[in-house]
Amino acid sequence: MAPLLLSSSFSYAFRVIIFLSFFFFFLCNGFSYSSSSLYNHHRHHVAKHNYKDALTKSILFFEGQRSGKLPSNQRMSWRRDSGLSDGSALHVDLVGGYYDAGDNIKFGFPMAFTTTMLSWSVIEFGGLMKSELQNAKIAIRWATDYLLKATSHPDTIYVQVGDANKDHSCWERPEDMDTVRSVFKVDKNTPGSDVAAETAAALAAAAIVFRKSDPNYSKVLLKRAIRVFAFADKYRGTYSAGLKPDVCPFYCSYSGYQDELLWGAAWLQKATKNLKYLNYIKINGQILGAAEYDNTFGWDNKHAGARILLTKAFLVQNVKTLHEYKGHADNFICSVIPGAPFSSTQYTPGGLLFKMADANMQYVTSTSFLLLTYAKYLTSAKTVVHCGGSVYTPGRIRSIAKRQVDYLLGDNPLRMSYMVGYGPKFPRRIHHRGSSLPCVASHPAKIQCHQGFAIMNSQSPNPNFLVGAVVGGPDQHDRFPDERSDYEQSEPATYINAPLVGALAYFAHAYGQL
Repeated sequence: MAPLLLSSSFSYAFRVIIFLSFFFFFLCNGFSYSSSSLYNHHRHHVAKHNYKDALTKSILFFEGQRSGKLPSNQRMSWRRDSGLSDGSALHVDLVGGYYDAGDNIKFGFPMAFTTTMLSWSVIEFGGLMKSELQNAKIAIRWATDYLLKATSHPDTIYVQVGDANKDHSCWERPEDMDTVRSVFKVDKNTPGSDVAAETAAALAAAAIVFRKSDPNYSKVLLKRAIRVFAFADKYRGTYSAGLKPDVCPFYCSYSGYQDELLWGAAWLQKATKNLKYLNYIKINGQILGAAEYDNTFGWDNKHAGARILLTKAFLVQNVKTLHEYKGHADNFICSVIPGAPFSSTQYTPGGLLFKMADANMQYVTSTSFLLLTYAKYLTSAKTVVHCGGSVYTPGRIRSIAKRQVDYLLGDNPLRMSYMVGYGPKFPRRIHHRGSSLPCVASHPAKIQCHQGFAIMNSQSPNPNFLVGAVVGGPDQHDRFPDERSDYEQSEPATYINAPLVGALAYFAHAYGQL
């Protein structure tokens, strides 16, 4: 979008703002992330990368995405309170939660998926996280506290706060935002089985996370998950059918709602051990696309994740009725292994899995997580994957995931980390309003809606490090311009980081760093 032309006085003022944002850099970024701790890239005697450092930063990132009243122990110190009246448009409390990416909107669909994947990361690899486990749980609870608010009324889910079109016409800090905070919901008359079932999955997965450490909270989450899934299943339809002008093209449900119903049922089966969910999967699995050939796993399409999750019940827990999911999961694995028979996944010349130009790194992290998780299940069951006449062991599958994570951390043609604050070279001009504008501590005066575009369109590096943020990443030729206006490649998102947390925990432990 074209920036608003500014008067000479505004231009001068913003030159001053840019200067001051650098001058007050440490005031914005605090003292817990000094230049040495930010840039140090300690090398383990075996591993090339400091996976533990990357893990710490990948979780810290979520503090930079927080909406609402920030706690006293907020570590991303350049952020301040925001969105304190969210929900008031419909007389509900929707304060809290996460901004999805570089804007100031709370999109419920990707927020729920982020929560599910953070929870799955902890379920599978939390036992390896040590000191970071508590931080990961805090990140999950920041989301689930919000999702409980969003589902507080039966047969209704508040799925978005903020008008995305109006928000995107501004470049302002979340602390300053003055665009209308519209509230959008799904209910019996305007169903949204996709967002509802994903929300149920998030609540059910989080219930498993908190089962031992906070059993009462876990029970609240599970009870709500059961109710929300029943709503998703009873009132069927995609949420973008009824809310298309408000949620599209941002987070349209392109894959439909069937994948979320299968995914949600899989998580409820895992969380409750109730046979009714197992029977639901047996009866409805094929109708819901269990055997469909699709190998893109992300906030929109959950089929691959559901297949991997359900295969654990067969491989590890010996649930014979789910035997077919082993074949479905193997087909997914075969489709992403480079050079394997039936492989259908494109890779860049530098070796990065490449699905699409817009935020491709989300598929890198989600696929890597599924590879590592499936390798774990295969190891437990002492079995392998057959792709045509080729055999792929858990070790081979893990090596493919490691190649992707290492590329993200700097083993690529540009020798660049795609995680802010990790390694000596990383993106400096990420597409993120709060990170790119002077923080409140250095510039207390409000920065108006259109004034921020002077900085957005400049070449100056972002004054506030959104430590741990992983951006959309390079193009199909391994090129990355580091341009703030290039949202496809330079914008971070919560759902990019969430599955990476589990992958980094695995590698940090595997290389003796945890």
